[in-house]
Amino acid sequence: MSRHVAIVTDSTAYLPPRTMERHGITAVPLTVVLGDQALEEGTEISARSLALALQKRRSVTTSRPSPEVFAETYRRVADSGATGIVSLHLSAEFSGTYDAAVLAAREAPVPVRVVDTGMVAMALGFCALAAAECAEAGGTVDDAVTAAEKRAAGTYAYFYVDTLDYLRRGGRIGAAQALLGSALAVKPLLQLEGGRIEMMEKVRTATRAIARLEEIVADRAGSAQVDIAVHHLAAPDRASALAERLRLRIPSLADLHVSEVGAVIGAHTGPGLLAAVVSPR
Repeated sequence: MSRHVAIVTDSTAYLPPRTMERHGITAVPLTVVLGDQALEEGTEISARSLALALQKRRSVTTSRPSPEVFAETYRRVADSGATGIVSLHLSAEFSGTYDAAVLAAREAPVPVRVVDTGMVAMALGFCALAAAECAEAGGTVDDAVTAAEKRAAGTYAYFYVDTLDYLRRGGRIGAAQALLGSALAVKPLLQLEGGRIEMMEKVRTATRAIARLEEIVADRAGSAQVDIAVHHLAAPDRASALAERLRLRIPSLADLHVSEVGAVIGAHTGPGLLAAVVSPR
């Protein structure tokens, strides 16, 4: 990466550690509150531990990083030689992370552009990668922001959950929608739209829902060169099988990432999550 423009994101981007290291991307961790314990995502709580806690119906909530954590991150990045920072974060509809970053940016020792990408998971991760690649090529802060925003505009995220209860508890979907899904015993397909989670389709069985998810992703990919990420929580076999089918169906596929989501997103979706992100290059 250009030493003059640094890229900061947050832990919900779920970028592979080697990718972050290779591109010099810094991730600020969100926090999972498990009972009376506050644990940093990625270092102090694993997705597997989170899934087990949810299955045992333990109290799980999440919280944003504090402005002080962002301020310290910006200082550390500036001390490493950066003269500008692009700070890219999950949708402000989901979290106060963006607001905390904005507060910290006002006191940063170098200019910081904070961007609400409207994304989450690798939909956010692909935006951070686009910004980092732009910076590596000598782009300015404005150039890197433009690259991230362009990537976000073309990126789509779709997901299946076994139940809407976790999204309802966290306030990420309306109680009426969650109740309707439970009453009709349907399996919901959702999408990220305008930074919010929206109901897309209701399917009668999990098998049909996952088949429909595959069809939607393949149609969205079309003939363009795309990167795809398949995420899951406590459903590795489902994720691997979906990824392999997509690999066969999409000849224009560039990179394919398969990973388990972290504890923050998992807390709001529950075990059984299967998601796919389509991001044209």
